[in-house]
Amino acid sequence: MTERRGDTLLFHTPPVIAAQAAVGGKKESDGPLAAGFDELTTDNRLGQCSWEAAEKQLQLRAARLCLQKASLPAERVDLALAGDLQAQCTASGYALRELGVPFAGLFGACSTMAEALALGAALCSSGAAQNLLAMTSSHFCAAERQFRTPLSYGAVRTPTAQWTATAAGCCLLRPAGQGVGIAAATLGRVQDYNIKDINNMGAAMAPAAAATLLHYLADTHAELRDFDCIYTGDLGLVGSQMLRELLAAEGLLLKNHADCGCLLYDAGEQRVKSGGSGAGCCAAVLCAHILPKLLRRGSRRVLFLATGALMSQTTFLQKESIPAVAHLVELTAPEKES
Repeated sequence: MTERRGDTLLFHTPPVIAAQAAVGGKKESDGPLAAGFDELTTDNRLGQCSWEAAEKQLQLRAARLCLQKASLPAERVDLALAGDLQAQCTASGYALRELGVPFAGLFGACSTMAEALALGAALCSSGAAQNLLAMTSSHFCAAERQFRTPLSYGAVRTPTAQWTATAAGCCLLRPAGQGVGIAAATLGRVQDYNIKDINNMGAAMAPAAAATLLHYLADTHAELRDFDCIYTGDLGLVGSQMLRELLAAEGLLLKNHADCGCLLYDAGEQRVKSGGSGAGCCAAVLCAHILPKLLRRGSRRVLFLATGALMSQTTFLQKESIPAVAHLVELTAPEKES
């Protein structure tokens, strides 16, 4: 049964994440979460002729590894909810062309993984799907070429800039059973604080994270202290500080917070400026770090709050501001087997 309360869906019988997989590239293999990945490569082209084709391979490998871990053939997947940063979500479309399962494309920029989990949980809870894949990806080189400048240009990165992850994450959702539970989901509202700097995504996205979290707290009457950790993705160092300031203005002190963009890389050693970003960043951190911690009950109850900047290369050139959205899912550790 699913109950709607404000902007939040409460799943009284929580759907579960039955399996997950994370795949990453060279920079991810040098980062602090490397040991949690299912597969890492030092070849960011993954043997392909283009960065875009390489990203398709990232997503395809994550999906196949996830299904392999669940011992589930692709033929039994009812639906894949997938998205990425490439125009028209082509990395997802091309990956699902090879996987051959029913596909619905999503775009929420860096918030897409939380969006996929929220919508997937609702579909599983309703009985519309028994085996559902939720997955996203991003690729540093493909994103830089699309949104900023070709790598060969050699542009200097500002301190507020973030490094788009070359990574993918995939989760298998089921209506019930063993796995991390999805207890609730809050779908966000678009926020726009008139930020126009393409190299400061944290400032554009922090208001969306604050707005969705405040809606969730009001809808559920939960308190920040109820959670082992509140994970955002991907605000980076700049956006994380802004989030704390925005919540402090509402009388909330955010102490139990970690950002996926800050967890994926070592900012002091890897020259990623404000941290990581990209649709694959929080997906990979979710699958390589957050879910394993819940599975071993190192955490019992967490919030996964992913943010996305909704601009395009066209709106940026037209001097538009950058709207953002954030989606949230509440995750719970599995019950102990009796």
